[in-house]
Order: sequence, then C-alpha cells, then structure tokens
Amino acid sequence: MKALAAFLAGLIVVLQYPLWFGKGGWLRVRELDRQVAAQEAVNSGLKARNDALDAEVRDLKQGLEAIEERARTDLGMIRTDEVYFQIVAPGLPARPK
Repeated sequence: MKALAAFLAGLIVVLQYPLWFGKGGWLRVRELDRQVAAQEAVNSGLKARNDALDAEVRDLKQGLEAIEERARTDLGMIRTDEVYFQIVAPGLPARPK
C-alpha cells in the first residue's frame, strides 16, 4: 500500500511539473501577463502622444489661426499691418533676428 501511495504521489509530481515549469506553465503565463501589462502602458502613452500630434496636424490643415500662431511663436513673424517693438534691458545685448 505504501508503494502505491508513493507511486501515485510521484505520478502527481510528474504531472504537475509541466503545469508549473513547462513551456505554457503558470509561471511563464504570469510573466507574459506582466510583460503584456507593461507594453499596454507604453502603448497607451504613445497613443496619447499620437492623438495630440494628429489633432495638431488636423488643426494646421484646417485653420489659418494655428498656422499664424505657429509662425508667431516659432519663427517670430509679424503681420504687415502690425508694428513690432523690441524692448532691450540696459546692459543686455539685443537679440539678433
């Protein structure tokens, strides 16, 4: 009877080994789930960035206000009917255009 119990216990261990440590075992599945969750977090950040860029591209394609704002802030441009005043603090060199 003891030999049968030992045999059955050994059989259970042999059958449980692939479940825990095999190619599709619980430990491997848990590690893959953790990697998927980390990649989903990265993907959601990239999706938010892509959505912001997409909105900016649509705004630049549709509206002249966005183009004008970009030209004013990035390129320092002014309209032809505007007057530009540059105030330079004493002791600081003027910023060349």
